[in-house]
Amino acid sequence: MGNCFGAPVNNHSPGTTKPSSPAETSGGSSKKHEWTPRSNSSASQNGNVVHATMEEKPQTGRVITPNLKLYSLAELKTATRNFRPDTVLGEGGFGRVFKGWVDEHTYAPSKVGVGMAVAVKKSNPDSCQGLQEWTAEVKFLGKFSHPNLVKLLGYCWEDRQYLLVYEHMQKGSLENHLFKKAAPDPIPWDVRLKIAIGAARGLAFLHTSEKSVIYRDFKSSNILLDGDFNAKLSDFGLAKLGPVNGDSHVTTRVMGTYGYAAPEYVATGHLYIKSDVYGFGVVLLEMLTGLRAHDTERLTYQQNLVEWAKPYLYAKKKLKKIMDSRLRENYPLEGAFQAAQLILKCLEADPKHRPSMAEVLKELEVISAIKMTAKETKASAKQGTSRRHEEHSTRQPHHSSHPRSPIHHKHGVNGAALRTYHH
Repeated sequence: MGNCFGAPVNNHSPGTTKPSSPAETSGGSSKKHEWTPRSNSSASQNGNVVHATMEEKPQTGRVITPNLKLYSLAELKTATRNFRPDTVLGEGGFGRVFKGWVDEHTYAPSKVGVGMAVAVKKSNPDSCQGLQEWTAEVKFLGKFSHPNLVKLLGYCWEDRQYLLVYEHMQKGSLENHLFKKAAPDPIPWDVRLKIAIGAARGLAFLHTSEKSVIYRDFKSSNILLDGDFNAKLSDFGLAKLGPVNGDSHVTTRVMGTYGYAAPEYVATGHLYIKSDVYGFGVVLLEMLTGLRAHDTERLTYQQNLVEWAKPYLYAKKKLKKIMDSRLRENYPLEGAFQAAQLILKCLEADPKHRPSMAEVLKELEVISAIKMTAKETKASAKQGTSRRHEEHSTRQPHHSSHPRSPIHHKHGVNGAALRTYHH
């Protein structure tokens, strides 16, 4: 979990009074640059078809007229078995996410295993950001429909609690697959590219919609995966409408996650559409290396992945040293190198020099077509056989079965969670 930052929200508790509409609860922007935390863990999973009428159709997504189901708190207690601890799917700064069940046609609560699974995101009553982020999610996810954005089914506000209901995403977050010790088998190279392409499509859609949307919190924990590893962007709590009237940026509170936020935004509060492109570059770097964007368990000079890894991205020989060892060289080096060059473009210090997400998407599709050479395939197969033999014959309880990365860890832990704290 990474540390996040932003100015504290002036959130007057609404008690049991319901806002007349989610849009009316949105607060104005501020130029105040103070650090406050936002969890790096994803607190959202999602997507069933929301009944709506289509207004327009940019790209493969569409802007829709929201017609979300308004749930009572009692209904959601029924759907989640009273928010039982064993139904928790995840936790973030907003609160916890619980697995529940609803009827697939009416979305009414149903018994466990009956109907379809959903994810119910429940606000933390002590979170000062709860109402504002809940409002932003309803505002943006309620009106967009796209294969690579999570789909919001309904919402609830009652007894000072704010809840959102999405479709359950079977494979969880990209973060879990890349970094969790208990994660299943490592994601193969081609699947990593599939995930990157899906996430890029989602961002490109947001950036090119009629009123461009800046996602503002692109990170691996906010990329959720369905049963076929199709990627969907989740958690729109920090999303912001893009600049208008010819402006190049919007000025707003500095909020996001350490390691992912673009440098110009952190320094000035100026948020560009291409600030999202920087975050995409960071996540793509995580996917290549299998290392977190920010990890205090690493040696000091290695804690910021971008700063440490960038020099390794310029040459194939150096790049091989930082590639995720769990891939066991089962990837085309040329494809990995082209991905590294794309990362460098996304991480340009000046947002004007970064590619658009449409251009990023195009390059990723080209990279995905690059195949391993016969020599690489043979070498990878040989390494896999050798590694399996090692793991079968050597049992050491305190050592990982994965080859060690060139990254050194203070306590031998790769990708340990960061503590959330206030400045």
